Amino acid sequence: MLIKVLLLLFLSSGCTMLGYLSEQGMEQAKLQWNGRDNEEFLNDPRISDEMKRKVMLVGEYKKFFYHYFGEKKTDIYSKTTMLSNKAVTYLVIASTRTKIEAKEFEFPIMGSFPYLGFFKKDSAEAFAQKLNQEENLATYIRPVYAYSTLGYLEDRILSSFFEYNDVELAELVFHELFHTIYFIKDEVELNENLATLYGKELLQEYFKGRPELQHYMETEEKKTLLSKRVVELIGILQTEFAKLGGFITDEKADTLTQRFVTEVFQPDLISYCAKIKLEESECEIKDDWNQASFAAFLTYEEEQDFLEKLKAQNNFDLKQYLSWLRMEYKKYDDQDAVESFTDYLKIKVPHAPIAAD
Repeated sequence: MLIKVLLLLFLSSGCTMLGYLSEQGMEQAKLQWNGRDNEEFLNDPRISDEMKRKVMLVGEYKKFFYHYFGEKKTDIYSKTTMLSNKAVTYLVIASTRTKIEAKEFEFPIMGSFPYLGFFKKDSAEAFAQKLNQEENLATYIRPVYAYSTLGYLEDRILSSFFEYNDVELAELVFHELFHTIYFIKDEVELNENLATLYGKELLQEYFKGRPELQHYMETEEKKTLLSKRVVELIGILQTEFAKLGGFITDEKADTLTQRFVTEVFQPDLISYCAKIKLEESECEIKDDWNQASFAAFLTYEEEQDFLEKLKAQNNFDLKQYLSWLRMEYKKYDDQDAVESFTDYLKIKVPHAPIAAD
């Protein structure tokens, strides 16, 4: 299966993509080849009891997920791979300096994505440096601890999963498994935020009435408030860029961004985290904020409210919502619409912002 997927990618790619695809293909192959059957992994006396417990938990979460939706169980997470690094991949997100807008990278077959993923951190750093030097783009590297191949390959349980507590692990597994049953081409933001919504809400179903869920949900509610505040603050910078329009240079845009981060963004977040009593370790007070990291944050956070409102206004449960989304996409696809599926859905929500052309 891996060879078939890579061959299709190579045949439909330009020469500039071959080096990237070759490296990532080989690293993906290593993940597949190094995977051990879970039964073998669980019987290995050298593996800690805690790691074994986490592998068994993933199996329980997987069984629950596919049974809940009445979907045929796949072989995903039937093997475990130990990684040499803490993260499994590193995403490179790039943005022009005068806008907060992720650069789109075109992939054959799969469509366009607002990032490129690398299994090797040094490759990600080299690519980010190239974008900075040759295209003068702001860049950000985001470590990833789990990902989905969308059913093209049998994804492994990764040792990076073991860093999560039981509830976090369940949310992670539910999120990634959702990609195996629902994925819309060229709609990265929609796919990610739907998986986030489903991952969080399935926790309520799985851990219903269990005490370990309460603290987690309280923290998550605070983090949701924080995410909304971050989006609001990024909007302030976006407005400033829009006001200056074509009169702002890349250098001035960098200066404006850094001043915004140090004088407005970070102080506001410190104050806001204290206000909502969110632990400092959970607050987004870091030093590497720039146009690209802001764009990355929006990619994974901006649409969540819209999707929750869409579900609530129709009084859908999770199964009804999924059925409705599938039906609506068929209508959208049949009419050969010009707008994105995201905007098609937003029209159905009062006052939801539609993307500008």
